[in-house]
Amino acid sequence: MQGEKIDLRHRELLSHRLRAMNASLSEYSFANIYLFRAVHQYELVADEHLFIRGRSYDGFVYLMPTAVPQDIDPEYLKHIMKNVDFLFPIPEAWTGMFDGDSFAVSYNQGDADYVYTVEKMSTYKGRRFHKKRNLLSQFMNRYSPEALPLTNDRLDQARFILQDWQDASDSGRGETDYEPCREALEKYEELVLCGGIYYVDGEPAGFILGEELNEETFVLHFAKARTRFKGVYQYMYNNFAKVLPDKYRFLNLEQDLNRDNLRVFKSSYNPAFLLPKARISLNTKR
Repeated sequence: MQGEKIDLRHRELLSHRLRAMNASLSEYSFANIYLFRAVHQYELVADEHLFIRGRSYDGFVYLMPTAVPQDIDPEYLKHIMKNVDFLFPIPEAWTGMFDGDSFAVSYNQGDADYVYTVEKMSTYKGRRFHKKRNLLSQFMNRYSPEALPLTNDRLDQARFILQDWQDASDSGRGETDYEPCREALEKYEELVLCGGIYYVDGEPAGFILGEELNEETFVLHFAKARTRFKGVYQYMYNNFAKVLPDKYRFLNLEQDLNRDNLRVFKSSYNPAFLLPKARISLNTKR
């Protein structure tokens, strides 16, 4: 199967198809596909159906469908899957669309998205949020913060924050999501992203960047802050949840990639649930 590299010219085609699938997984967004195209070596593959071919974080080649699997002939799927390791990412609710005699279902823990209720993130209510409330309270007592929409005239300040975040990291640019985040700021309007930027005592301190994933879920692709302002992340998440339109019930903070630091950080905000992403492979045990 010949593929062509994902580009901005594919935005209208893919945005429409991915939105129509109404999946809650973070990959079902053109911005996500575009911004991480280098990381996953994404290509658009046009055959009888349209697929996105990519490579997983753990090195496997997969096809991502752009139509609900029940609308694709199983025999055709078996044919097109012969040159890849599996279909991915498949919502758990769709796994019943695959015949168990022909297809096998597996999961990788690090693939799962962390999903939080907007209500909990906006209040930090409950015993499990005790530490978050304390950090937020200390932050509010120590600083005079300001939250503003991330508009074009503030993108340079977001770039400053991103660079400061990267400079403070123990990892190089190629080992973090610095490059995808930098490009997200550069192509903010083309990718139809939105977010907030946060100031502490007049200084740029952090920003959040994301988009609507579906009618009830907002996905946060990036959250970057200058950690010398202790409590800034707790403040950003809390404030952003408060200003989201009422229709959004959930915040998706994407996966942890099997990295301990991400797992600890995302688990500390007490997700309402994890969204598994199935890997559907051809059944070789028949």
